[in-house]
Amino acid sequence: MIRVTDVTKSYGHVEAVRGVSFEVNQGEVFGLLGPNGAGKTTILRILTGYHFPTSGTATVNGHDVYTDPLTVKRSIGYLPESAPLYTELNVMEYLQFIAEARMIPPAERDDRIDWAVRACGLEDMVYRSIDNLSKGYRQRTGLAQAIIHDPAILILDEPTTGLDPNQIIEIRRLVRELGSAKTVILSTHILQEVEAACDRVLILNRGRVAAEGTTAEIAAGMKGEDVFLFTVKGAGEQPVRSALGNLRELRRIEHIETTGVGPAARTDVQVTLGGRPEEGGPGGGMSGAPGEAPDGGELIFDWAVSEGFKLVGLERKRYSLEDVFISITTEGQPS
Repeated sequence: MIRVTDVTKSYGHVEAVRGVSFEVNQGEVFGLLGPNGAGKTTILRILTGYHFPTSGTATVNGHDVYTDPLTVKRSIGYLPESAPLYTELNVMEYLQFIAEARMIPPAERDDRIDWAVRACGLEDMVYRSIDNLSKGYRQRTGLAQAIIHDPAILILDEPTTGLDPNQIIEIRRLVRELGSAKTVILSTHILQEVEAACDRVLILNRGRVAAEGTTAEIAAGMKGEDVFLFTVKGAGEQPVRSALGNLRELRRIEHIETTGVGPAARTDVQVTLGGRPEEGGPGGGMSGAPGEAPDGGELIFDWAVSEGFKLVGLERKRYSLEDVFISITTEGQPS
């Protein structure tokens, strides 16, 4: 439905987008994630025909944004970060203007306005001046103008900026509902937005694609380090800390704390393992078939046995979207 191929956008000597490629499938809620200045808004403006790429191509439903921008705009509903509202109008007057601008046939306008008002929860606000609306209801009004012509594709740029927590929850719910019937691109730098609503994620950093896929797929690509949490019974912090020096592949100790004394002592440990050899390489670790890189959990289990510790709890810490985002946008690539 949407295909972006090797798109670059320059403003003078500044490259805002550098060789970005991705696809969005029909009926998908696609998250465009990245820090401020990563190029998210530039890409959205290219997709909606407000800007043209310096090089590369972008197509929507097979129509090129450069050669056929009007057809592209007819199939898209766009909510920019600052909703385009005429504050001297009330909500109904504004939506009537938008319906005319979208060239919705007169016989269908009342039905389309009524549907947009109900979908965005604006029933009690239709005759209130936009100038007197709260930020949340202004966002709803902006969203109503984006969906009034029933577009197949909805593009939302930071739809919850400036909203309070209750308003954010309502807008998220609305995005999820719309995503059940439309293709949605949601651009944001708020991680919870993506986790709450998106099927797939594209993470941009410095104008380039840093990662793409589901959160789980991206996290799985963060190879080279595993964080483990485990509990040793009957040993205090110092013996465990000393023995950790013998744990092969130990990268660093994240946390260690002991509760209780003597046989009742329980030492909770969080460590990072890293630099495991590739399959077929030398080393192989403390367990596993020759030439195979052992699992980090096996390394810790074998370490506890060899040190005479009773291991009563062991789990791998799963990467959250926040972990993924921080790693990618601070180091430029998964680590």
